[in-house]
Amino acid sequence: MIAKYSNQKEKINENELKQAAEEIKKGNLVLFPTETVYGIGANALEENAVRKIFIAKGRAADNPLIVHVANIQMVEEIVEQITPLEKKLIETFWPGPLTIIFKRKNNRIIPNVVTANLDTVGIRMPSNKIAKRLIEFAGVPIAAPSANISGKPSGTKVPDIIEELQEKVDYILDGGFSDIGLESTVIKVEENQITILRPGKITKEQLEEVASSVVIDSHILGKVKSGEQVSSPGMKYRHYAPNTECIMVYGKNTKKMIEKINEITNQYSKQGKEVLVLGKKQNLENYIATKKWNIGENLDEIAKNIFTLLRKVDKEKVNLVLIEGSGNQGIGLAITNRLIRACSYQYIVVE
Repeated sequence: MIAKYSNQKEKINENELKQAAEEIKKGNLVLFPTETVYGIGANALEENAVRKIFIAKGRAADNPLIVHVANIQMVEEIVEQITPLEKKLIETFWPGPLTIIFKRKNNRIIPNVVTANLDTVGIRMPSNKIAKRLIEFAGVPIAAPSANISGKPSGTKVPDIIEELQEKVDYILDGGFSDIGLESTVIKVEENQITILRPGKITKEQLEEVASSVVIDSHILGKVKSGEQVSSPGMKYRHYAPNTECIMVYGKNTKKMIEKINEITNQYSKQGKEVLVLGKKQNLENYIATKKWNIGENLDEIAKNIFTLLRKVDKEKVNLVLIEGSGNQGIGLAITNRLIRACSYQYIVVE
């Protein structure tokens, strides 16, 4: 099976969006853009349709999915209640890159396969016009993880992912490069405290403008123990990772960070091994590696570029990839969270 393909980059073609929505209604899979990354979507209310997502991605069944909605009515049909703080978060950040973990209704309108048998469900309302119209035309909430084979970097543009996914989905909507490039921020609200389960574009600092107490889950920069249950995607398994060994190097002192990266590069060079450095544009000329790629000049550019660059590094046939870290401020925390996992927790902090 080769998926039907629609180029929506120049102008949204609603007839083709309706065709994609029909695939959702029939219980099939649609690859579609959001403002964060691309998703593989299925009717969130139909168990057999959702199971196709896990098969297409090779995704573990204990890794919950996020449900995408087009309006608040869809949320009210799914969740037990919306608390005052959750309502405030919705009014402030939706539509947009924020996923909220809600208590599910007892009627279990959302099947257990979506939530990994948890009594909670993650929901967000995308701001991307193509995603929003697709959900509206389908008339049902859409369960959609990132568009990639599990463990690989998420898809931020169709050319990066079409080869691995075009025979596993039924319709592809190409909306160009994702605006943000990292998956949504995932939060849980308990007793007026917000816990960030997965960092993204919506930062801790922004959430603190809405709530007096915002904490960061310990798993964001650490490993989840074997057998431990998680309520958000992106917490438990190896993610975002190329096959080539990667090490993240970070230091508040840029000069010392560059020196450490050059030191490691030199060690590998003496062994006849080749290193690829992913660094900020303004730092590249200071690296001794023969192969070095620009990851951007600022955090927003790095967030947008990092997944598509990680997808390319295996083609370079190098022995090691050294990646500049981005710190933990603002969206830097989300970048660091993804890079730690891409590097299989191999990282160096230079004091």
